[in-house]
Amino acid sequence: MFEQIHPAMAACMRELEAIDARDRTDGTPQAQRLRQVPPESGRFIAILAASAPPGAWIEVGTSAGYSTLWLALAARARGTTITTYEVAENKLALARETFRIAGVEDVVRLVPADARERIAGHGPIGFCFIDAEKEIYDACYVLAMQQLVPGGLIVADNAISHQSELQPFIDRVLSDDRVDALVVPIGTGELLCRRMGYRV
Repeated sequence: MFEQIHPAMAACMRELEAIDARDRTDGTPQAQRLRQVPPESGRFIAILAASAPPGAWIEVGTSAGYSTLWLALAARARGTTITTYEVAENKLALARETFRIAGVEDVVRLVPADARERIAGHGPIGFCFIDAEKEIYDACYVLAMQQLVPGGLIVADNAISHQSELQPFIDRVLSDDRVDALVVPIGTGELLCRRMGYRV
């Protein structure tokens, strides 16, 4: 999967990584930064998505499309698609350009909408990645869990970097008896949840 990254996609990834690194060091206000996952988190979620059981793949929070590129790799390998939601107009424009240049429009569906209004319409969900405004994590988790298939995965970013803000949400998930869950110390921290019931 990783050895099959097309040069155009690799170039997009490098460009977004450079922008993100610059924004973090030059004083760019947080609200204007891309706030994307680091490369190691991208690889991690791609491997998880590629291993998920059958069902829809959704991403909450596209930003400029960096994490979506990693998920697109997995989607192409699995012969499926990823639907990604973003509400910020400036980031939607960046994401559209990212997907066009990277050549992943065949496996990525970019939706300019609040994911909370659309998750229920996906039917069975096999994989869900949440990386958006922290105050919507809990609602997105609740909605995704209603559709998550046995063995399905939900991953929430920033579980370590924003631990103080997300602690009530993290505690809720870790005590949810419908899932096996843990915080994985990769990148800014990934809260990984797997719905019980699926047998290999």
